[in-house]
Amino acid sequence: MLETTAAPWWRTAVVYQVYIRSFADGNGDGIGDIAGLRARLPYLRELGVDAVWITPWYPSPMADGGYDISDYRGIDPAFGTLAEAEEMIAEAHSLGIRVVLDIVPNHTSDRHRWFEEALQAPPGSPERDRYVFRDGLGPDGAQPPNDWRSRFGGRAWTRVTEPDGSPGQWYLHLFAAEQPDLNWASREVRAEFESVLRFWFDRGVDGFRIDVAHGLAKDPALPDLGLADSMVFDDDRPREKHPHWDLDSVHEIYQTWRKIADSYAGDRLFVAEAHVADDRLPLYVRPDELHTAFNFSFLKSAWDAEELREVIDRGVTSLGAVGAPSTWVLSNHDVPRHATRYGRAQTCTHEHDVDPGASDRELGLRRARAAALLMLALPGSAYLYQGEELGLWEVEDLPDEMLADPTWERSGRTVRGRDGCRVPLPWSGSDSPFGFGPKGSKPWLPQPAGWESLTAQTQSGIPASTLELYRSALRLRQGQPGFRGESLRWLDMPKGVLGFERSPALRCVVNFSGEPLPLPKNWGVLLTSDRITGGVLPPDTTAWLWGGGASRP
Repeated sequence: MLETTAAPWWRTAVVYQVYIRSFADGNGDGIGDIAGLRARLPYLRELGVDAVWITPWYPSPMADGGYDISDYRGIDPAFGTLAEAEEMIAEAHSLGIRVVLDIVPNHTSDRHRWFEEALQAPPGSPERDRYVFRDGLGPDGAQPPNDWRSRFGGRAWTRVTEPDGSPGQWYLHLFAAEQPDLNWASREVRAEFESVLRFWFDRGVDGFRIDVAHGLAKDPALPDLGLADSMVFDDDRPREKHPHWDLDSVHEIYQTWRKIADSYAGDRLFVAEAHVADDRLPLYVRPDELHTAFNFSFLKSAWDAEELREVIDRGVTSLGAVGAPSTWVLSNHDVPRHATRYGRAQTCTHEHDVDPGASDRELGLRRARAAALLMLALPGSAYLYQGEELGLWEVEDLPDEMLADPTWERSGRTVRGRDGCRVPLPWSGSDSPFGFGPKGSKPWLPQPAGWESLTAQTQSGIPASTLELYRSALRLRQGQPGFRGESLRWLDMPKGVLGFERSPALRCVVNFSGEPLPLPKNWGVLLTSDRITGGVLPPDTTAWLWGGGASRP
């Protein structure tokens, strides 16, 4: 059962992200589903997570892996039924696991009832006012309203054909053309999403991850950004005032959402996906707005002691100033897995539209394990992406014909997109589908043969495995009093080493340098990311230490 704590659970929670299409397939059709997730809930309980975040499971044409939603109150038949979802939520709660859903408020699917009505309605109608429709430029309106670009490549505008067959207005889509942007100046749009929140809260959902939380508001003047039409992607350079990212008017929306969450019992949660400057992030988590927001600067940092210390310091200090905890993350469904990123010469390379170079898998995994213990020792909450506890690497050799990410086509097949981090998980067995689905089923993306050695079954019970490292770390994090509270005190360390104290009896030391580091002799070792001998911490290794006169936990 869910525990009641003095402080809200989300301040220190470890949340496990389930990309539902790729987690577990219960019916053998090659696509992950609610039945598969429900069957693996005991695994998540044994892992030791506090909550599960489920990517969109709503009805969708799947133009963008479910982030193009046609009905916010249903379940896509590929994943199951609403009744199955309610049963899964109840079972998760019985196992002490909270459930967080994705909500996608920036855009709908072009198959959403609202957008279909907009296409049949005339310009200036209430139906079109739910979205961002505008007349084109030039005498015949053949040019888009401005120069904005899509995050997935190409223009951010598509022209429609009016019901009489004539060329018509243009609609905005900051992502795929199948994802028309909503008009958040519309009272009807706001009321609809307030109703959607209540719909799922009423069914026991514990919170929401807000997709593109920084993108809802747009400057109604739609000013040009000064982009050349030859540009493939949008321009995300820092600007004093961007016309469609991080406008101040988004905050009144979240103030209303916070009131809705607070009207329910049980410390409901909002976590923002807000790609904004570090000094802007605290605005999203003020006491009357959202509860938490991902610290993407941590995810984007190089494997470097000085850079990471600065990012950690800035996050803890700036968010703490508004009473919010930091929210740490190393990987998710939108970026290459960190076990691969950390094996490259440029360890901060997290985008899919660059040539990252080759990755050393052994080095990447060693650093990924060290990064996991660093993250889990920090004050605040942490999010784990499915499969990172198995040490999975990014699959970078998927056949071109299998790629499903819209970036692949919209970039003119120059950017392969995010499918490499979305390959279905290996659970057991010696060949595909590795227990992802019933024997003989074919996963929607092919799994590498090399994952045979990384299945959950293979790693379970093996002390040196990555899975057992995560289980041990989460068990200690929950049971060790030194991890409670939100304090962090830096220790004086040699160059290339990070060390901090969470309590007088608990320390974390990370060796980024190329030299072995002798550990203090009067401190015991609780856990290390890799084997150590003779009290010496090897390069790219993290140690949790206990001491200060305290007895061993």
